[in-house]
Formats: sequence, C-alpha cells, structure tokens
Amino acid sequence: MTSSIFRMKNLPVRAARWSAGHPWSAIAGWFLFVALCLGVGIAVGGNPAVSADFRVGEAGRAEAMAAEGGLQQRPVERVMISGAGAVDAAAQDVGDRMRRMPEVESVAAPVRSADGRVLRVDVTLKGPELEGRKHVEPLREQTARVQAAHPGLRVEETGGPSVSKGVEELRGKDLSRTEVIALPITLITLLAVFGSVALAVVPLLLALSSIAAAVGLSMLASHAFPDAGVGTNVILLIGMAVGVDYTLFYLKREREERARSGGRLGPRAVVELAAATSGRAVVVSGLAVAVSSATLYLADDVIFSSIATGAILVTLVAVASSLTVLPALLAKLGMRAERRAERRALRRERRGTPTPAPRAARDESGAGRLTAAMLRSTARHPALTLAVGVLVMLVLAAPLLTMNLTDMGRETHPRDIPAMQAYDRMNAAFPELKSMHQIVVRADPGRAGEVRAALGDLAGRAKQDPRFAGTSDLRTSPDGRISLLELPVPHYGSDEAARASLRDVRHEYIPATVGKLGVETAVTGDVARYTDYPEHQRQKLPLIIGALLLVTFAMTVWAFRSVVLGLVGVVLNLLSAGASLGILVAVFQHTWAERLFDFTSTGSIGSRVPLFLFVILFGLSMDYQVFVISRIREAALRGVPTRQAVLDGVGSSARVVTSAAFVMVTVFASFIFLHIMEMKQMGFSLAVAVLLDAAVIRILILPAIMLLLGSGGWWPSRGMRRAQAAAVERPFAKVG
Repeated sequence: MTSSIFRMKNLPVRAARWSAGHPWSAIAGWFLFVALCLGVGIAVGGNPAVSADFRVGEAGRAEAMAAEGGLQQRPVERVMISGAGAVDAAAQDVGDRMRRMPEVESVAAPVRSADGRVLRVDVTLKGPELEGRKHVEPLREQTARVQAAHPGLRVEETGGPSVSKGVEELRGKDLSRTEVIALPITLITLLAVFGSVALAVVPLLLALSSIAAAVGLSMLASHAFPDAGVGTNVILLIGMAVGVDYTLFYLKREREERARSGGRLGPRAVVELAAATSGRAVVVSGLAVAVSSATLYLADDVIFSSIATGAILVTLVAVASSLTVLPALLAKLGMRAERRAERRALRRERRGTPTPAPRAARDESGAGRLTAAMLRSTARHPALTLAVGVLVMLVLAAPLLTMNLTDMGRETHPRDIPAMQAYDRMNAAFPELKSMHQIVVRADPGRAGEVRAALGDLAGRAKQDPRFAGTSDLRTSPDGRISLLELPVPHYGSDEAARASLRDVRHEYIPATVGKLGVETAVTGDVARYTDYPEHQRQKLPLIIGALLLVTFAMTVWAFRSVVLGLVGVVLNLLSAGASLGILVAVFQHTWAERLFDFTSTGSIGSRVPLFLFVILFGLSMDYQVFVISRIREAALRGVPTRQAVLDGVGSSARVVTSAAFVMVTVFASFIFLHIMEMKQMGFSLAVAVLLDAAVIRILILPAIMLLLGSGGWWPSRGMRRAQAAAVERPFAKVG
C-alpha cells in the first residue's frame, strides 16, 4: 500500500520530467493521441441508445411486453389541414404522397376535429420509435409541397419525430452559441490572470483537445454504454471546466515556483517543482471527479450512464493532458523566454547599455484585498464566521423542501421549434392526443377472448370518466398472447389530472376488470412514462447519494490521511449542493425570473437535475478542496503551526481558485441561455453551486472550521503530528 501511494505521488513528477526533457515528442505524441481517438471513434461510429434502453419501472415492463407482441409504439407524424378551401382534396394529396414514401409504413384515414375546422392525417413511419427523427425530413418536404400546392390552406406537420428533430437541431445551435459566449470570456479571464497571450491560449488549447479526444473515446465507449444523446453535451460542459481548471492550477504553480527561484532554476526544474505539488493535486482531483461520476451508473438508467461515461472520459483525458503535454509546453515557453532574455542582454552588451536592475517578481500567490479582508475577519471570529456562513447556506437551501420533481415532457420544449407550434395547435384541435394510457396484458393465447372482454369492460368504465376522451383502441398480437388497450387522455402527462387518472387505472380499473383474470398486466404510455421515471430516480437517489458520500469521504481521507477532513468535505459538499438546489427551486419553480432567464416555468424541476448536480458538484468541489487543503498541508508539513498554515494556504490559493471558479461559472452559466429546460436548469444550478463553493465554502466556512479544529483537523495523520510536534510556535502573522 505504501509503495503504491509513493508511486502515485511521484507519477506527476516522473511524467513532467520526461515531458519537459522531450518536449517535441510529448507535444507530437499528445496531438497524435487526440487525432487517433477522434479518428478511430468516427471510423467505428457511435452506438445510440434504442427504445429498450430507456425502459424503467412498470412503464418499461409494459413496453417490453408490448414489443414482445409487435405492439410497441411506432413513430407517428400528423399532418393537419385547416382553412377555407379544398381541405379534403389537400388531405387526399397528403395521403397519396406519403404512401409513396419508402419511410412510411401506413397512412390512416383523415380525421376531422370536433369543431370540424381541422382535418388530420396520421402517418406511421417504419422502424423503432426513437429512429423516427432520422427519417422525418422527406415527409416534411412532402408536407411543404402540399402547402405550396394549396396556398389558401394551412398545411403543417408535427409529431414525435418532428419534435425530436427540432429539439436536436435547436440543441446544436444552442451549443454553438455557448461556445461563442464561453470561449472569449475564458480567454479574457486567462489573459487577466497571466498577462500573456501564450499562457492564456495553453489552457484553452488543452481543454479543446481533451474534449475532441473524449468525444472520439465516447463513441467507442457507447458500444458498452449506449449513448442517450447527451454524451457530447456533458463532455463539452465538463471538459471546458476541468480542462481549463487543471491547466490553470498547474500554470499558476509553475509561475509561483519560477518567481520564488528568482531565475536560479531552469524551466525544467521549475516544471518538476510544479508537478510535485499541483501535479499531484490535479491527479487526485481528476480521480475524484471520475470516481464520483461513476456513481451515476448505479442509477440503472441509460441517460445517467451516458452522463457518467462522458464525464469520466473527458476528466481523465484532461488529467492526462496536464501530466504529459502541459509540462512540455511550459518547458518550451520557459526556454523561449530565457533565449529572449539572453538576446536582450547580448544586444545591451554590444551597445554598451547598462543592465537594468531586476524588477521585483510579480506576487503569484498572495491573496487579493477582498480575500485578505475576509480572511482577517475569519481569523478574528472563526466561530461567528462559521455560524453565519452555515446559516446563510441553510437559508438558501430552504426552498429545497418544496421541490417538485417531474420528467420534462414534450410539452415543455421551447416554442422556437416550428413543430412545437404545430403541436400546440394540434392539441387544441384534438385534445385527446395530449397523452394516453396503454394497458398491456400477457396471457395464454387460449384466454385471448377473456382478456379482450375484460379490457372492453375497462374501456367502458373509462368512457364514463371525464378524465378520458376520444375513442379507445384495443389490439391483440397475431399469436394472441399480448393485448393492448389504448385510452386517450385530454391532459398533458405532467398534469395532476393525468397522473390521477393513471393511479385510478392502476389501482381501481385494472383490479376491477382484467386484474380478476390473474394474468400479467402493466400500464405504460405518456403519463406512465412521466410518472414512473421520477419515481425510479427517487428510489435510486438514496443509494447514489450514499455511495457519493462514501466516495468523497474515502478520496479525502486517501488524499490527506485525515478522517476529520473527510467528514468536513462531505458536510461542505452537502451544504453547496443543498444551497444551489434551493436557489434552483426558488428561480425555476416560480415565475418571477422567467423574463430574466428566458423560460416558462413548469412549476417543477427536471427529475434528472438534482442527481446530476449532486454527483458532478461533489466531483468538481474536490478540485478546490484538494487544491486549497494541499496548500495548507504543505505549510503544516514544513512545521508551520496549523493556524498560520490555514491562513497562508487559503490566501495563497485564493487567486487561482477565484480564477478557476470564474471560468467554471462562465462555462456553466452559458448553458442558462439554452432553450432546453433541463439543460438550462443544469447549467444554472452548477454555476450557482461553483460560485457558492468558491466564494463562501472555500474562503469562509472551510478556513473557519480548520481554525477551530486546529491540529485536531489532521487526525489521525502521524506524519502531520510529527511535523506539528517539531514546530516552534510562532506569533500569529496577519494576512494581507
């Protein structure tokens, strides 16, 4: 165990030594690796998730039963025709055109709305439900031609495939916009931090190359963990944040060591010193993010598996870039700076110009005025600072008690998508299409008659219920084993009326009818999907949070040999997550911020958001925690009393933590301007969480706790006890 820890500690130094000694090989090797990952990924191709991968709960079980009998839900497009004119002729034109399309399986007879103003033609596409968006474009072209042939009418198309295609296109545009926002701001921030274009470009270059490599690797990984369509989004979101952060930590430490050496050490030696400190912090932080993200696999959900895979890959690739190619780039930049200095000295010598007095090295490690003032207050009143800080975080977390989790249904998609505008008009004309229940029954073929009679009885009971509308549809598989009854519901799947009708179907209608036959029965459909998925998440949440707390505790204890700090880390991460979720609820479950953040409140939070926030935030928080506590621990191991070590460590790391947090907040906040509600909520919650973590947790609460704990905070580290026992108590030196 000891030897493995020793090797882990020395890995960053050995990697940096080789990289700085062979810079061109390291640089060429890195970009070859990136090109290879991307090339192989594109050549192999990704493996997108299919309908079966999304099945959870009773709804998932019902879908599997329906698929067994060939009764699974198909991709359906609906063409609507309205206006004064030859509506029937236009509907005939639509039907004739669609039947000739190779993508089309069937075209239903036209259906007229209750008020007689709209005629609807349903077109069923071939293939699985989720693949409809890949084949919908030719159908939309035919609809446009019908519209052109009948200019006096409104001919429009909507449906699951059209909406999915529109969401996909809008997401692509949004992600491009986030890059336009995040990249310049990140570059400006790095220019302000380093005052050098070359040093500002390096973090961006490594972050973008890490993202490219991770995208290629994710295509390969999707053959083990199917991609639910969110992997690239996560890689971009996390990759920009950790890629820039890890490089920033390393770069700042290299600058500090160079300034501290006063030119006595060469570029390679300075890079090795940075690797021995920040290099190890980057490795620990990266492992923490990767291991924390891996807990998402426990959700037993294809979407979270995709998120976990993307986060793990891009984080590990970012760590690899910081350990391998970054030292080479820093060594080359350092050697170039030395050559420039030598050439300037030589020119001065030739001209007989006296050598100017060396300028004082820029302070790369001191705390800024605001941070110094906050630390002085914390040092004087640690107990009061801790109490006020925790109270503020708890107040911010209070709205969490009223959080309403729902699965974000189709009706929550932005109306910037043309198919969604048609979707609203369709539901106004045909409210029975808003959602549905599908009761699926599996029985011996010989009992098919009994099952059909019982389902008919159920349909008759539902017809008397005002929460149902339209005509029910009863189908049986060719072998007679599977039967499916479809009940239209004139409410969106997230509405309480729809959910109440689902409860009655499951707990009253089925037991009173088909349930008496003793056959296997399950309910799916839009309402069941939107109900069962959040419930599935609630059931998995305790397991994942428990695993996450254990991982965070274990990683902190492993990094710092302190059980106390492990417990502190867990509590602080819970405070950050709770406060950010509380603010998320206060903003998105109400309407007061709709115009500010350009959204329409659904009165709920996406069911995936809390779990995503907890896991990703716990991992990212380890970045700051490892970096700050590493600085404190370095000083304490040198014999500096714990009190002074805390103030020096927090003060010396404040600038880099603030800069890194600003970059992260910028990247995450750029997702607030996305149109997809869950992505908007994820970006907002992560931006708020990082801001609170950097400004409140790491600058106020953490130092206050460590000041109050004193040397007890390192328990049971024997090395720290020896270092502190040998220290000579020194008077407290003020910070700032």
